[in-house]
Amino acid sequence: MEITAENVTVAIAHKNILGGQSVTAVPGRTLALVGPSGCGKTTLLNVLGLLRRADGGRVLVGDQDATRWDDRRRRKFWQQHAAFVFQDYGLIDEESVEYNVALSQISLFGLRKRQKSRIEIALDRVGLTGRGGEKVSTLSGGEKQRVGLARAMFKSADVIFADEPTASLDLFNRNLVTGFLQEEAARGATVVIATHDEALMNACDLKLRLGSVVEPVMAGYVAH
Repeated sequence: MEITAENVTVAIAHKNILGGQSVTAVPGRTLALVGPSGCGKTTLLNVLGLLRRADGGRVLVGDQDATRWDDRRRRKFWQQHAAFVFQDYGLIDEESVEYNVALSQISLFGLRKRQKSRIEIALDRVGLTGRGGEKVSTLSGGEKQRVGLARAMFKSADVIFADEPTASLDLFNRNLVTGFLQEEAARGATVVIATHDEALMNACDLKLRLGSVVEPVMAGYVAH
């Protein structure tokens, strides 16, 4: 699923954060949004993910103009097509790991057997085997980020938006995050990442330095 911003503008407190930025994120590729703090990386990510409305320009989801979608249409996009990996994890601390992984798909009757099996597979892939029953509040920062990855994995979304996903993580967890994002692109997902992490930038297929144009990343990197 392609996600496109066409000449989007955003102003916050009368200050221009984005001044006519354009970019297209495509399936099977990782796109890094880069630049110094305050340049609008997260703002552009949120505009592409329909979490924030642009003041001007257009946002396209596939061939549909999503710029003026109402809350119902945006929620449908998030539920059916998108997964988010947040810097602050975006988890409910007082709920279990399992609950957080399956949050968007829990019915009134709880989790089905097949869903539980998929949760176990996702937790195993991020090194949290057998920990689905633990409260998120008991986990370390790196473990919480891994729960966020497991949630995105469980959802198998068409588009993944990641905001500074390696910030404050140790090398092991940074590599785990990087590897996950590469794997999701390899299965055909569209992956958009806001980051200032040089290693993560170099692991991406494409890089947009805000205020400039998209360029290919020359140095290949594979997480170990």
